[in-house]
Amino acid sequence: RAELKEEQSIDLIEKNEVYGDTRHEVNVYVKVFTNSPFLVCMDLALSQERIIDPSYLWIGPDGRDLQGQGYVNLTETGKLMVMGFRVSMSGAYICTLSHKVIETTTQEETEMVEAYKFMVYAYREADHAYQLSVRFSTTRCKLKTNGLFVEKLNRILNSTISHLTCHITESSYKCYSIRTPKNGLQYELFVNFLVNPFAPGWEEVCHKVPYDCEDVTNRRVRQAAERIGKFFHQLKDVLKNEFHVVPTIQYVDNSFSMTPIDSCRPGFGKNHHTHQNCASCCVVCGPGTYSPNNEVTCRTCASPQARMYGAKSCY
Repeated sequence: RAELKEEQSIDLIEKNEVYGDTRHEVNVYVKVFTNSPFLVCMDLALSQERIIDPSYLWIGPDGRDLQGQGYVNLTETGKLMVMGFRVSMSGAYICTLSHKVIETTTQEETEMVEAYKFMVYAYREADHAYQLSVRFSTTRCKLKTNGLFVEKLNRILNSTISHLTCHITESSYKCYSIRTPKNGLQYELFVNFLVNPFAPGWEEVCHKVPYDCEDVTNRRVRQAAERIGKFFHQLKDVLKNEFHVVPTIQYVDNSFSMTPIDSCRPGFGKNHHTHQNCASCCVVCGPGTYSPNNEVTCRTCASPQARMYGAKSCY
């Protein structure tokens, strides 16, 4: 993903190239463990011209010349690809282009130098969990069976999605008395729970996937949430089979709802202001910031100890 200006049309994305700009740095976002697009050591206008005796010098975030480094593909026309992108590879990639301009009438040579700065950030897709809510009618709020029912429901749902290495967390319920125009006073259980993709055994599933397994994880948790949705659509029959009697607690038709909740891995966060072109991504925390947990924001260090990208603490 690259921050493109209007003049950088979509066909450049298809060519997997991002051009520099002498007026400002260009932000580029690379998914961890993948290859970056080609960073082109010139702007789009210059690329349409003939360039005499060009030479290119690429300097990486650590201040070293990138020529000959094993993790880059550097072409003779000044294009740079960073391969197998890691968190530690984030930072400023600066290219200096030197070339000659020859005056047509006098044949006088002038040496021209342009510098291009690319800010390259590692990112991950956000991890998804799903907040699910559902309602049940009950005969009274102060019934011991209400809590037992919710416990039983959790066990059923966990067994329904266990093969996807997902599980129910943060389960809670509240009971309310509700006055309705037609039926008078009724009582309803408002049940909430989170479908989490990190049930015991999820790491083993990930080991079978090359590189990063967030895509697989997100697919599994969506399947789990959808399976639970299907369960509630069929719930009247399920309740009868599980409890062997017409239950005092009944599912309220069409009360099931599902909301995705994003989280980022430690060392990553979202910032809609700084990273507008990758607003939905979990972008690596920059120097001076950190993320110790699965929240979606990078925190600012009280003092600037964290000088690296992807810090999980300030020290």
